[in-house]
Amino acid sequence: MRYEGVVYRPPSEARSLIVQATLGCSSNTCAFCSMYKEKSFRMRELEAVLEDFKLARTYYPQVEKIFIADGDALIMPMERWEIVLNTIRELFPECIRVTSYATPKSVLLKTREELFHLKELGLKMVYMGLESGSNEVLKLMKKGNTAEDIIAAAKKLHQAGIDISVTAINGLGGQKNKELHAKETGRVLSAIKPAYIGLLTLMVEPGTLLEEMVNKGEFQLLDANEILEEIKVILENCDCPGSIFRANHASNYLPLKGVLNQDRQKLIEKIENALLGKEGLKPEWMRGL
Repeated sequence: MRYEGVVYRPPSEARSLIVQATLGCSSNTCAFCSMYKEKSFRMRELEAVLEDFKLARTYYPQVEKIFIADGDALIMPMERWEIVLNTIRELFPECIRVTSYATPKSVLLKTREELFHLKELGLKMVYMGLESGSNEVLKLMKKGNTAEDIIAAAKKLHQAGIDISVTAINGLGGQKNKELHAKETGRVLSAIKPAYIGLLTLMVEPGTLLEEMVNKGEFQLLDANEILEEIKVILENCDCPGSIFRANHASNYLPLKGVLNQDRQKLIEKIENALLGKEGLKPEWMRGL
């Protein structure tokens, strides 16, 4: 396949066909993120996109999942989405799931009818970064949206029948906002009720605004135990029946997975055991993005 620059994808898309329909991120202002900095956001030439699908058909005999890259591909106009999804249906009749990244803005720019049409054409799920349920933390991290924006976007996606996979970042509130970050993240997840919840743990990436804040002493990081306490508070404040919960990313200190709400107490008990030293934590040198 032909790609421009670094390609990012959610962990669950490891075995998916990835085709760049857009390049870069439509926002790209987040203080904690170093992704897509080498690219200016733009639509990729439609002819090149369609050619990649045709090339992929000659390479791969079976394609069941397709991820449309780069960041926030959902922002593409409906006309382009219709061509892309119709091409997938024509070339890959065996495909059972098409996904992409999305932002609250890109969801809210589309009508409920447009989102429903995308679902009919094969868009099954979008990935959205909540990062924090606290508006204070979102503003500090220059996320570009409020918690209310993502709740409204989630409501539209639910109405259209499109699944949502949401990520939040433990430690993003720092020492100053750790309790607010945890409680509000649990509250907003409860309002969204996504199909999938992924918790990452903050890692300071070189060259980011967050790195500058840390170096200047404006942002104090949490240690491993404080991160675990924060996850515990999120779970205690999270009411998401049926949501698949994962905190087993390379960045996490303690691998956690289950289905909410049924496994919530089991997850909390595992955290409490880790805080008592009965569960081993991943050493700092083993953590990664």
